[in-house]
Amino acid sequence: MAVYTHLGAEELARLLAEFDVGTLRSAKGIAEGVSNSNWLIETEGRAGNGPEPAGTHFILTMYEQRTDVRDLPFFLGLMDHLSDHDCPVPATIHDRAGNAYRLFDGKAVALIEFLPGVSVSVPTPGQARAVGAELARIHLASADFALSRANDFGPEGWQSLADGCGHEGFLAIDPALAPLVERELPALLAAWPTELPRSVIHADLFPDHVLMLGETVPGLIDFYFACTDITAYDVAVTHAAWCFDAEGRAFNPALSAALLEGYEAVRPLSDAEHAALPLLARGAAMRFAMTRAYDWLHTPAGALVTRKDPMAFARRLEFYADPENSAIFAKPAAR
Repeated sequence: MAVYTHLGAEELARLLAEFDVGTLRSAKGIAEGVSNSNWLIETEGRAGNGPEPAGTHFILTMYEQRTDVRDLPFFLGLMDHLSDHDCPVPATIHDRAGNAYRLFDGKAVALIEFLPGVSVSVPTPGQARAVGAELARIHLASADFALSRANDFGPEGWQSLADGCGHEGFLAIDPALAPLVERELPALLAAWPTELPRSVIHADLFPDHVLMLGETVPGLIDFYFACTDITAYDVAVTHAAWCFDAEGRAFNPALSAALLEGYEAVRPLSDAEHAALPLLARGAAMRFAMTRAYDWLHTPAGALVTRKDPMAFARRLEFYADPENSAIFAKPAAR
């Protein structure tokens, strides 16, 4: 989440009038993230013909340059599909005409259900286990989702991002980044698997995209990188996001074991998926190192957005590339 576009109270009120959610009471821009403009919206008053006041909270998202409007039926339809299948995923609030999104001043906007819970910065094994289980559930629940979407940030995308940064750009970020990318990226492109099971994946399930109450998960949010890709790659992405400290310097084996156990309690991984996880985790770390590096060099000045350090995932990449660490992904009986 982020804020690139600034809307005044009158503009926000005019936009919310297109939805049956009451009138605007307050709006607060959300600075975390790098992709779209987001506001926490509070409304008040009566909605529809109900006898009770309908004042409540929502997330208003304006889709910026990284999100293609043509992908919104997939993203928003997936959220509604998963919500309908009892996954802890926010549904979209359709406007008075029944649209899941609408255009406002030339940009697409959507109003999303607000779910309870908080994002944790220092997760416990119990929380990691719960997240693993919910990740498996969305993989299973999406099996009958009718739409599909290619992964814009798959291996070819990593190469494109690397080209957009260039050797000098990597050196400007950190002298260690250029040689790491030049060693790892060609190896990943050459070895990337093509025969593993595929499904709809979240592809971005960081702790700030999970809402928790204790060790339960009332909310999985931000599906704007969701796509159809290798199912186990989503496990690797989530592992990279949850099992290290923020700087990528310290690996937490308890979180790793719990996350994988939670996932496999719902959807056991095949032998081939287990064998591929070390490579998939290297790819996951490369993906986020590249997108963070590109954003580090290209985020527009003045944007209300927090840039994220690409070296935090470069360090994860170094960890996963060490053959001695591959045992963390072994089958449970051998772990």
